[in-house]
Amino acid sequence: MPRIWLAEDAIHIGPRFAVTFQRTLRLPDDNRAYPLPPGLGRFPVYRVRDFWARMPAPWRRAAGFFIPVYQREALWLGFDCPAWQPRAVQIGIGGINAVTGASWREALSASPQNYLVCPDQPWLDGINLGRGLIRQFVAMPLGLGYTVEGQLTAKEERGGIQIRVCSGRPGRFPDRPPRKRAATRPAVLRSGPLPGAMGVAVGGRMRQKIYPDPYGADTWDPSTCGEVLIHLVGSAEFHVLTGRRPPPTPIDAATYTRHGLPWFELYDEQRKSLPASEPFKRVRSVRERDTERGLPSAGTGEASFEIRKTQVLTLRRSRRPGKH
Repeated sequence: MPRIWLAEDAIHIGPRFAVTFQRTLRLPDDNRAYPLPPGLGRFPVYRVRDFWARMPAPWRRAAGFFIPVYQREALWLGFDCPAWQPRAVQIGIGGINAVTGASWREALSASPQNYLVCPDQPWLDGINLGRGLIRQFVAMPLGLGYTVEGQLTAKEERGGIQIRVCSGRPGRFPDRPPRKRAATRPAVLRSGPLPGAMGVAVGGRMRQKIYPDPYGADTWDPSTCGEVLIHLVGSAEFHVLTGRRPPPTPIDAATYTRHGLPWFELYDEQRKSLPASEPFKRVRSVRERDTERGLPSAGTGEASFEIRKTQVLTLRRSRRPGKH
């Protein structure tokens, strides 16, 4: 198993792959597809072992990491990996594969493809809807029936985010970087939820492709895979567990666009997108779940707004602008 460590709020899985968790704007849930919002800074990441005495027993058994999030706060995952040493990456949200909507399984599958390939895929903002669309990741408490896990399994026991990374088989990729820098392609179980534990629900729609694997599933070596679990902790519980205050919640999307700040499109017109996930067609958004429960939808990102064309910038590189 590759070495796993934390540095500058990035989780490194092996020598050439890292993942960060970016704060971002929660998009309006109005059936419109929005461009990519930027990162508003990395979520701070903490090791469970550093707060061992205060951690719930199931978390101590699973170890891993945790981040503080506010209820209904949006986030996206940013990946860092060199083009000459790509990785196959599986993403789970509460035990549900974020690409296929099926239950988490460690084996890589080609049909349907249940993983991403990085650095082709520089980031992931939500669950796969197909047709170049995703639904944004939004944090919600376990036990209320909002999370993807709860809607697809009728249980909310795991929560959090699961990441598994596999290297290529020997000889498939160079062992050393080329002389000339490669061009960047455009681009835990128990009977009930733990108090304060959060899972991943979904919000508004966003234009983002999830690319097919250009190498083939047999390229990746399962013996090299490393896996981490990231717990999501509500802001109040985070203070109890660590004695520290969580970072402030980001500004809402309408305020952001009124100030003329940019949104982004990735230049990838020639790239295909994985087909839609059948299970995810049944998943309701936070706003839809509010309506079903007869509740007024709260939090940021609920009101529709217009984005001027001059605010949408085209990216030709994998590094997404924002605070890193």
